[in-house]
Amino acid sequence: MSHPKNLSRSGNPAKRAAAERQMESGELPCITWRNWVDGARLRTLPLAVAPVAAGAGIAQMLHAFSWPLTLLALAVAVFLQIGVNYANDYSDGIRGTDDFRVGPARLTGSGLVKPKKVLVTALVFFGLAAVAGLIAVVMSERWWFLALGAVAILAAWFYTGGKKPYGYAGLGEVMVFIFFGLVATVGTVWLQTEIQNQDAWVAGAGVGLFAVAVLVVNNLRDIPTDTLAGKRTLAVRMGDRASRSLYIACVLLPFLLPLLYGTLLPGMILVWFVLVLVLPAVIIVITAKTPRELILVLQLTSFAALAYGVLVGVAFAF
Repeated sequence: MSHPKNLSRSGNPAKRAAAERQMESGELPCITWRNWVDGARLRTLPLAVAPVAAGAGIAQMLHAFSWPLTLLALAVAVFLQIGVNYANDYSDGIRGTDDFRVGPARLTGSGLVKPKKVLVTALVFFGLAAVAGLIAVVMSERWWFLALGAVAILAAWFYTGGKKPYGYAGLGEVMVFIFFGLVATVGTVWLQTEIQNQDAWVAGAGVGLFAVAVLVVNNLRDIPTDTLAGKRTLAVRMGDRASRSLYIACVLLPFLLPLLYGTLLPGMILVWFVLVLVLPAVIIVITAKTPRELILVLQLTSFAALAYGVLVGVAFAF
């Protein structure tokens, strides 16, 4: 752990502020459970719940719904999301990317938690996801899911981990669409039935686009600091204006689903209410002048993703 005197000279505002508080109080760093909860980034969990909710609704429509399997799929998604958040904290922290952050301090980047502890925490949650997935595989006898689970954990780690993280190469949005959209939604359905259903892919694409939108606006906010850190996200590569346009497309295209299915499934009318969250977010993205304004967009989009997944699931189920 770095000494407060050294951290007080850091280029990271979060590190400096934490170090200055320690030096003024004369106390050693004290990490509480709240710091660890913040590190888990619970505000991202709607992205894990949404595809499982949509997939569960489709499974119900196919008369194959199972509470145990759905809850296990949810556990896998949530544990993976938390695991990737801690892994991101660890990898960005040791790589020095967070030295340029101006937002909330990260566990590793702040210098107040040993990187190894954050790494172990990430691995624990990956392990919990693996255990939940293994139980689901044994119950469903879908043994090929073992390979899918292994790929998902590797994808979670290499987002910012390893020598050449794909999140630094502008591929984060692609992988988020695949795993937190298609894989999570279709996987929830296939875990419960062998029936091949195109609705799961359509719903998964809609949910995945919302997940992409969250990452796009997050990286849009961080364009200046990511550029300094050498993190070539898609937003950095595309630039500010194109990233705003991409965000708008990602939150509006999912509404093709209720448009297409509206005459077949009356419940799809409920999905349109998600626009109550989406439209204000779009207006802010269009007019925002500072990164701070985009924080509200992150919150609105995360809740919109959750509402969309749940309401789509309800529409298919009933």
